[in-house]
Amino acid sequence: MDRYEGFREFVGARQQALMRSAFLLTGDAHLAEDLLQTVLTRVARHWRKLARDGNPEAYARRALINEHISWRRRRRPDIPTAHPPERGRDPGDDSLHRIALRQALARLTPRQRAVLVLRFYEDRTVEETADLLGCSPGTVKSQTHHALGRLRVLAPDLAHLLAPVETTP
Repeated sequence: MDRYEGFREFVGARQQALMRSAFLLTGDAHLAEDLLQTVLTRVARHWRKLARDGNPEAYARRALINEHISWRRRRRPDIPTAHPPERGRDPGDDSLHRIALRQALARLTPRQRAVLVLRFYEDRTVEETADLLGCSPGTVKSQTHHALGRLRVLAPDLAHLLAPVETTP
C-alpha cells in the first residue's frame, strides 16, 4: 500500500483554497507559497493517520495558522509589511480599499488576523473557528471584537465596510 495514497488527490482538490487562506494570513504571495509548502510537508508526513482517522483539511488549516503564528514570532523583523506586489494594476482587483485593508490586516496580531480570515473570509462559525484555533468560542468572539476595533483605528476610511461591533452589557 502506498503511504501517500489519496494525498495527491487531496492536494489537487484543496490546494487553491488552502493557498488563498495562506495568502490572507501572510499578505504576501511568496510567503504564502512557503507557508503552504511547509504545511503540506507536515500533512504528507502524517497522511496515513489523517486519512484514516480525521479530517485532513481541518488539520491543514490549523497547521497553516499555527505555522504562520510561529513564523511571526521567530522572524518578525524579516516579514515584509503588506506592500502590494510590484506588478501591473488591475483596477477591479487592486482597488484602493483592498490595498488599505491588506495593509491594515498586516498590522494585526497573527491571532487576530487568523480569526478574521476564518470568520469572514472562510465564513466559518464561531464554534468552527474556535475548534480550528484550539480555543473557546468566547475567545473567538473577543478576538473578533478587538480585531475589528483595531481595523477601524488602522483604516478609518474603511470603517463603513465593517459590520458594527456588538457589545453585550
